Amino acid sequence: MSILKLEGVSQSFGSGIHAAHVLKNIDLEVQEGEFLVLLGFSGTGKTTLINLMAGLERPSSGTATFKGAPIREPSPERGVIFQSYSLMPWLTVNGNVRLAVDTVFPNLSAAEKDEKVAHYVDMVGLSHAATRRPAELSGGMRQRVNVARALAMNPEMLLLDEPLSALDALTRANLADEIERIWEADKKTCVLITNDVDEAIILADRIIALNPDGTLGREFKVSIPRPRDRAAMNTDAAFKALRAEVTGYLMEVGIEAKVEGTRLLPDVTPIHGLPSAVAEARKGAIRHRYLDFSQLHKVYPTPKGPLTVVEDFDLKVERGEFISLIGHSGCGKSTVLTMAAGLNEISKGAIVLDGTHVAGADPERAVVFQSPNLFPWLSAKENVAIGVDKVYPRASQAERQDVVEYYLERVGLADAMDKPATDMSNGMQQRVGIARAFALSPKLLLLDEPFGMLDSLTRWELQEVLMEVWSRTKVTAICVTHDVDEAILLADRVVMMTNGPQATIGKIVDVDLPRPRTRKALLQHPDYYRYRQEVLDFLEEYEHGAKPKPKPLKAAAE
Repeated sequence: MSILKLEGVSQSFGSGIHAAHVLKNIDLEVQEGEFLVLLGFSGTGKTTLINLMAGLERPSSGTATFKGAPIREPSPERGVIFQSYSLMPWLTVNGNVRLAVDTVFPNLSAAEKDEKVAHYVDMVGLSHAATRRPAELSGGMRQRVNVARALAMNPEMLLLDEPLSALDALTRANLADEIERIWEADKKTCVLITNDVDEAIILADRIIALNPDGTLGREFKVSIPRPRDRAAMNTDAAFKALRAEVTGYLMEVGIEAKVEGTRLLPDVTPIHGLPSAVAEARKGAIRHRYLDFSQLHKVYPTPKGPLTVVEDFDLKVERGEFISLIGHSGCGKSTVLTMAAGLNEISKGAIVLDGTHVAGADPERAVVFQSPNLFPWLSAKENVAIGVDKVYPRASQAERQDVVEYYLERVGLADAMDKPATDMSNGMQQRVGIARAFALSPKLLLLDEPFGMLDSLTRWELQEVLMEVWSRTKVTAICVTHDVDEAILLADRVVMMTNGPQATIGKIVDVDLPRPRTRKALLQHPDYYRYRQEVLDFLEEYEHGAKPKPKPLKAAAE
């Protein structure tokens, strides 16, 4: 039996030729008690759809009904959990949840209201923090308060608008498991908006893709038995098949086919480059220590004495090798990267690149940060040109312009080169950041969680862009990430770090998968999930502290 129904729903903003058509002819029935996930790229109208279900907006055409009655305004029957926590900063956890209880149950006694508040705070595991204010809570804890507040209204239906997307990967996974546990307890109807395929499969009875043109796409039934163990899913044939199917569909409809570029790269040498005769002589030379991290330490002074963040980090990197550096938050990944960039002083040990010790920043080591850090008043072309003008002083103006345009075309911005940074999406700005780094023709490319601020599907797209451009340059590269799939997709080797303080290399996995790589092809490779399991097992060992979890007695005996 359907509890919510959309018939012929379209939503537009503006009028006439300037109208933006966000949703088109949506026909959707949500069944009572089901967990429905709507999955799609940013800008496909996911949030607009949730707002229509919640009664926060009215459709331009078509009808939206809840239990047969038109949806005209918000109602306690439909609880909404937004990406932003929107908590009252002056109230405690209990106080924020009490707001909902007071609104929906005004006739209850104070004691009865207190009992309800305690029940929902306990349900999300925050009884120990009930008297804390939002400023004293982590992001994951704040979102739990948001969930508890929505549940306290006792809605018949929960609408979740990307509630986990602002959280780190581990907190996100834990809170997703919490949401599934709560849903299992009383089987409220749930509609979740997300851009994360794994999250969708873990939680959903049914997944519906939203196409970039604002229409509903393909529907996927999730028949995997509950409860769904996140760790066990990696070896589950049904999960792997569905994951590949959903991923393949989204990449087909959401990532446009690459248009082969028409621009050519001029034959110019950067200031840190080699004369052509020397470069030719070095071709084919074996350089096992092109980049050498030797007994690297980073120590920070603190009021309680020196704190060793990174200790005995030893790594030899070949010319043209791509390294992924992965570990839990606080393990020193970015510290190692910033020392390699020359942005962070080395306390002990050394980093040697192409026979020269790293000391201070230099354009031979290009960095792509999580935030693109563009000059907002400059266009894409002008942002890239700043570095190019410095690095190619002997090239003509026309040649430098050709370098800029070549790399902007390669990252898919051929039609947006003159667009100011302020008019670009986060994904477009990060493309400029990638183009800017490659345009320096660096000896070493350093990427510090370059896609961490982007939604999952935009991240896929830019990973493909990065791989395509890297395959043409074969620049030696190190990418810091917390995303296991990203680490394997990009790397020749995945270097895993133990937790800090005194973090060091815990394990290295050689990724022997064919290049060029695409996410779609990777999911179908027989060895992919074996590599994935190796990395996941290591991260699970260090999930809760600086030392690995003790192994079961049976495993230890073996």
